[in-house]
Amino acid sequence: MITIFNRKELFMTYSMEKQAALRQALADAGIDYTVQTMDRSSPSPFSAGSRGRMGTFGTPMERMLTYVIYVKKKDYEYAQYILRNLS
Repeated sequence: MITIFNRKELFMTYSMEKQAALRQALADAGIDYTVQTMDRSSPSPFSAGSRGRMGTFGTPMERMLTYVIYVKKKDYEYAQYILRNLS
């Protein structure tokens, strides 16, 4: 099980295709991972109303979702190797 205490950020992208390819490669290698998806168009819990005042005008649609992939700290080196060799 991956928790906040034993995980390390491996990769961050806006591309659904890139995160899907990396997730498949990690699964094929038997590496556990978690994905955190952040929606830039939804209100932020830490600054309520900020997007309501400012909006998302000018933000490209392909930048609305951010994908962050985490792996266990013990698997990080191997996961980096997989990421580097991903075509």
